Amino acid sequence: MPKCRKRYLVPPAILIAGVAGWFGLPWLVGLPEGLDGAPASPVLIDRHGEPLHHLTLPDFTRRAPVGLEAVPGELIDCTLAAEDKRFFDHGGIDLLATARAARDWMTRGEAVSGASTITQQLVKLSSPTAPRTLRTKAREALVARRLEMSWSKDRILETYLNRLSYGHRRIGPAEAARFYFQKPLGQLSLGECALLAGLPQAPSRLDPLDHPERALARRDTVLDRLAATGKYEDDRVSAARTEPLRLRPLAEDPVAPWLPEMAEGRVRTTLDAALQREVEGIVSEELSPLRESNLRHVAVVVIDNPSGEILALVSSGDWDDPRGGRINGALAPRSPGSALKPFTYLLSFRNGRHPGSIVADIPTRFRTREGLDAPENFDRAFRGPVTIRQALACSLNVPAMRELNRLGGPAPLGRLLDRLGVIEAAGVEADSGLGLTLGNTPVRLLDLTNAYATLARGGIHRPVTLDPGSGKQAERIFGGVESWLVADILADPGARAPAFGRDGPLELPFPCAAKTGTSSDFRDNWCLGFTARFTVGVWAGNFDNSPLKGLSGVAGAGPVFHRTMLALHEGTAPEWSPRPEGLVEVRIDPRSGKAVADGARHSVLEWVPSGAEPEPAGPDDYDESGRLYLDSSYGEWLASDHNRRRSEFAPRPDRVADSPLRILAPREGAVYVLDPELPNGGRLHLATNLPGLAEWSCDTLELVGGDPEPIVILAPGTHRLRATDPRGGGTREIEIVVEER
Repeated sequence: MPKCRKRYLVPPAILIAGVAGWFGLPWLVGLPEGLDGAPASPVLIDRHGEPLHHLTLPDFTRRAPVGLEAVPGELIDCTLAAEDKRFFDHGGIDLLATARAARDWMTRGEAVSGASTITQQLVKLSSPTAPRTLRTKAREALVARRLEMSWSKDRILETYLNRLSYGHRRIGPAEAARFYFQKPLGQLSLGECALLAGLPQAPSRLDPLDHPERALARRDTVLDRLAATGKYEDDRVSAARTEPLRLRPLAEDPVAPWLPEMAEGRVRTTLDAALQREVEGIVSEELSPLRESNLRHVAVVVIDNPSGEILALVSSGDWDDPRGGRINGALAPRSPGSALKPFTYLLSFRNGRHPGSIVADIPTRFRTREGLDAPENFDRAFRGPVTIRQALACSLNVPAMRELNRLGGPAPLGRLLDRLGVIEAAGVEADSGLGLTLGNTPVRLLDLTNAYATLARGGIHRPVTLDPGSGKQAERIFGGVESWLVADILADPGARAPAFGRDGPLELPFPCAAKTGTSSDFRDNWCLGFTARFTVGVWAGNFDNSPLKGLSGVAGAGPVFHRTMLALHEGTAPEWSPRPEGLVEVRIDPRSGKAVADGARHSVLEWVPSGAEPEPAGPDDYDESGRLYLDSSYGEWLASDHNRRRSEFAPRPDRVADSPLRILAPREGAVYVLDPELPNGGRLHLATNLPGLAEWSCDTLELVGGDPEPIVILAPGTHRLRATDPRGGGTREIEIVVEER
């Protein structure tokens, strides 16, 4: 009897081949290199961890990968309904969907419905771009199978969601929710989840910002598919379908728009987001009414003194201004005006002077590279003898230049500013001359603000930083005594009042040092100052260098400084540095700087380093009516209209002045060429630092009267000119050469 042959529904060979193809063939292909570990967009955060900037990746996308547990179940369900309803049932390839797509293609000659699973889409998203051929699709299917056998479903779904593009270069649901709704994922409604789930099909065509009707139609399609799953009650789906479209597109207007350029790879910064927003608001509000004065840009720096950390920084006040709004004013060199004067007097205190020391505010000529310079104060007035406290508090120009000249010229100040990181001293002193103290050398607001922070720290310099806890090395540059004396003057509203009045922007309800600066052509406004805890620097001006309409540092930068200081101390008790040891309070005559007894008619209390107390005033210092005698170097001022203190001073020509005789013009070795076409036969003005006092003579040239110093009539030859100080007989000589054309 013949044996019965077994009958199989599927031939064993085909079955074995199918099993091998389904489980074995996928292992012949590798997973895409870019499948896992999709990078997150860098996020710059403030000192408290609050996000400040979501930066783009090199491909200009923004990504914020999240774990699957952070994605709402509604968004997952909507995405599965929209893209792959059998995701948890297939092995990477949906055979039913593939068979249906193949049938439609064969019967209709075109693809009617897609068959790609979420796993296949993930493979496509993670692989280099390739032509959409059958070979490419077959390879993606094999890789999808390999992935399904290597990863869990949850891991595949999580990676897929974090790779999806939702339009506007936003990758992943967290970025999409932030951009379209400014919400965290957990606060999305069902309707919002359905809207987002529908976007990846065609992000540009379905863009809810440009095509809201298309986006809503796609949302309703997703909700219909969700309802078909039976997982959600009809009432809830219906409510989601009637939700109005409430988009809150994220404006690209972040705080501190300059930050990405300065962050230099760091993630956490020293900025305080709340303070940064408040200072930006202050600048915007103060800029608005001043635009009529042609003020368009303001920069602000706020430093935490103990650490040197930048708490807030405003770069321009209007990032979108086409006239240079994206220039960082904190880093742009500008003329600081009088804002450098405190460091001149700091050097004076280091060299034995004190706030009660006298400096002459009288017409003075200084030699410069261009010739003689006769500087003036801002009000074109001269006050005679003033204390350093008065000179600095009222920001007088002539005393500052005279004091720097007394210190040996610009070199000491240049070296100090170099150590503070404000300027590079090499070459600056020669170019600037004594005008360095008046701000004729450009500096950066960030650097100068940190120099003021060094004053606030009592002479300890710490590099400014955006990197929290960087621990950069601190260095003592000058002493606590001279720092405190400068700070005490800058915080003295009474000393400042003759020039700035009372109750202005520089005056705060707590001790605060403040100094303004205005460039000579009104192109730059500055206001800098500090308490023990904070230092604030403000610059106001225009990056196109157009001048302001008469705005001084008080009117331009001052209000921003004032309001920023108030904001800083709103929740922080103001602090002032304690007075260092080694200072004693002495009563002095502010006209002479000498010590006087209690009850003296002209007297003020002044802080003086112990051991450097001024000599006492004596009877020979005053005439019978109590007027202070002045030496003859004050003669021109005493007789001028500038002298509004005639009841306080009397001339005493025989009294020796502090300043030794110096010839200012002509220069030693100067060569002059006589031109017969010149009028007056070649006349040369002579000048010393003691105009009206020095006596000139020359054996070979004729001298004629001048005011206040003589004029010499030039003639060919080599000539020696002599100037003599009649007070002590000191003589200075120079040689000049005169040639004929």
